Amino acid sequence: MHSEIDKWETNGLTGGTSLSRQPLEESSNRTNSFTSSITGSDVFYDADEPVFTTGDLTDFEGDAHIDESGNSSDDESAEESAVEEPEGTPVASAPAPASEDVTAGPATKKTVPTAVAQSSIWQECADRRTVLPAPVSGEDISLLSILRKNVGKDLSTVAMPVSLNEPINVLQRLCEELEYSELLDKAAGLSDSLDRLIYVTAFAVSGYSTTQWRAARKPFNPLHGETFEYVSPEKGFKFVSEKCHAESINHWSLAMDSRAKTKFWGKSMELMPHATIHIHLHKSGDHFTIHKPSTWMRNLMAGTKYLEHTGELKVVNHTTQESCILTFKESSFFSGTKNEVVGNVMDASGAKKRTLQGRWSESLMEEVGPNKLERLWKINNPPPNHEKYYGFTEFTIQLNELTPGLEAKLPKTDSRFRPDQSLFERGQVEEADKEKLRVEQRQRDLRKTMEAKGEQWEVRWFERKPDPHADDPEGQTWYYKGGYWETRETGEWNEKVTLW
Repeated sequence: MHSEIDKWETNGLTGGTSLSRQPLEESSNRTNSFTSSITGSDVFYDADEPVFTTGDLTDFEGDAHIDESGNSSDDESAEESAVEEPEGTPVASAPAPASEDVTAGPATKKTVPTAVAQSSIWQECADRRTVLPAPVSGEDISLLSILRKNVGKDLSTVAMPVSLNEPINVLQRLCEELEYSELLDKAAGLSDSLDRLIYVTAFAVSGYSTTQWRAARKPFNPLHGETFEYVSPEKGFKFVSEKCHAESINHWSLAMDSRAKTKFWGKSMELMPHATIHIHLHKSGDHFTIHKPSTWMRNLMAGTKYLEHTGELKVVNHTTQESCILTFKESSFFSGTKNEVVGNVMDASGAKKRTLQGRWSESLMEEVGPNKLERLWKINNPPPNHEKYYGFTEFTIQLNELTPGLEAKLPKTDSRFRPDQSLFERGQVEEADKEKLRVEQRQRDLRKTMEAKGEQWEVRWFERKPDPHADDPEGQTWYYKGGYWETRETGEWNEKVTLW
């Protein structure tokens, strides 16, 4: 999955100084209960989701089946399972003691530059909606129960119920990473390289904040050829993705794709990102890479599901060789805290220069003196009744909206036109299930037709190249090759395939 973002304006941060402690919560033990292998397909449609088999951990192409012994078990001696998903898997601050002084960082007024504001694309935005068309729809469904019911069947022919989803897809979920893009605006305008590093780090942490409300359901998987764009005059960026590289014009650019390996540990599932995020700050010439920690889904078998992120988040400035390593701490039954992050900023020689702490679900702060913290980032307040609307933030609520005049400008491959997702967003679950089945079957038929002709799907807006800052000798990193926004101006999309 790949995306491109244009970013124009540098601006400020969210204010506020309140801090709170999270209640004590017992963490899940890492026990094993599956012996299986799962591999995602290059073509993403939900009927090709988890595929279980027994035996060696091998990759699959084409059809796969659930074997009888692939059923779930509470046997803690069972082996772990692993999955390599080649092209896409979507997937807080430690409070200061009462005696410490916490101050907010400087804030600046946000505006759209005059030259940019005059561009027609920035005059399209209507008032954004603040609530989804319908609250949470569909019954809670156990993926495990679905797998049990389909033991021995070809899962590529088994449509997963739409109620497993939330009404956005993976392409839109990647755009959610830009909710706190003002942190990159801030970084782009700073003169000190260590200051730039800590704000890029704060941006990396901010992307986790909404996951505290989002464990119950998953995003729709995009189809091959599906795209998504988002223009934000309010934040001063434009974004495009095709099943993510990001590029900016004046201040910063961001590139990312979504690849991960997954392991089942009985009561938990671990998602290990295998992709690198690239950020360029144009004025300073800094090139940052971000490597993310593991994400865990807890209580798979019983109880309330929740997400936890553990391990190291590593941010490196390859221009200055400065770096920051943040440790996402695992919750403990005895600690009384959760979602903590703590780490150090190092210079090119590896010497410690600064210390950061916080919670990925709340805020990130820098230690600026004895018992004194300065806040770098703080989560926005969630919308009223957000728990009734999939835990979406105000920014997420806007992603699937077709504002007036936008429909005529988008390619028909845009996610907003996907019928099953749109119906589900409106609470029409039965109709959404039928459309989901039809859309997925259409994608299967298209793939079979192309295979019969010896054809392969061509990604239109992105291309693969080697990543000089990662172990990528085969060139598996996606880069935007241009053309999308120019084609949008002419409206000559010339789509070769009808997705829906």
